[in-house]
Amino acid sequence: MIDIEKVFTGDPRSVARAITKVESGSSEAPALMKAVFPKTGNALIIGITGSPGAGKSSLVDKLALHYKEAGHKVGIVCVDPSSPFSGGAILGDRIRMATLGIDKNVFIRSMATRGNLGGISRATVDAVAILDAAGFDIVIVETVGVGQDEVEIVKTADVSVVVLVPGMGDDIQAIKAGIMEIGDVFVINKADRDGVLRTQKELESLLSLAHRPDMWNPPIVPTTATENKGIEDLAEAIESYNVFQKAGDASLDRKRAIAKWRLLELLQERLLANLLTQPGTSEKLEAMASEIAAKTKDPYSAVEEILTTK
Repeated sequence: MIDIEKVFTGDPRSVARAITKVESGSSEAPALMKAVFPKTGNALIIGITGSPGAGKSSLVDKLALHYKEAGHKVGIVCVDPSSPFSGGAILGDRIRMATLGIDKNVFIRSMATRGNLGGISRATVDAVAILDAAGFDIVIVETVGVGQDEVEIVKTADVSVVVLVPGMGDDIQAIKAGIMEIGDVFVINKADRDGVLRTQKELESLLSLAHRPDMWNPPIVPTTATENKGIEDLAEAIESYNVFQKAGDASLDRKRAIAKWRLLELLQERLLANLLTQPGTSEKLEAMASEIAAKTKDPYSAVEEILTTK
């Protein structure tokens, strides 16, 4: 059993064990999260997303260092692709951030997506809440890749940062595909390359077409993370949106939307788990799968049959 008071004091071993409990779906996880919930709501949660190769990990590394040097306790959750062999996180980010990770005011955790298309593992929300309750005042979530499903990051972050690199038209296409709406701050990393101005102009023209309900105009920040350039500007842009959000009703609306999504997600998980543990359900699923494969039954009828069977 985890000593919850040790989690609240930020004890690294207890925090790590608590995150493992929620990630593994332990029977202790619901009670743990019930105790954690009242202690949350103090951290600034920053979501970092962008295409592979955009330099997200280097950016997170330097941003975390900036916050640490400013006297903050920083928690980092890196959502890695699952290992095809073990199902666990590949831990590439932990290797790259090894130096930062030995600092007592920085906690780094890699989590596997476990096939979750949203780029965030189902346990990431709980891991962020645990770090929040443990006294980390900045929590950075770095997600896998970029794409339309990456909008999941909005559901956990107070400020969403989208990272692009110059000279990659695919990034702008990805934004058109639906990620444009989630960016509160846009970063053009590797700004020492050619094509920064062109990428910035394309981004500005796309942003001019997007009408956000909160009327926020997302800033575009050029950075070169490997040389530690533009990191302070990025931190200022993040803080400016955080202040803007708290000044209006947007913060409450966002929290309400996150709460509703989380409620629905937990409800879906619980209902599905309850259904699958009913006697005979496993055998019925196997039989129906065979019928669907043989084209003697369609999936929609099968689902209706499962749901209406008492």
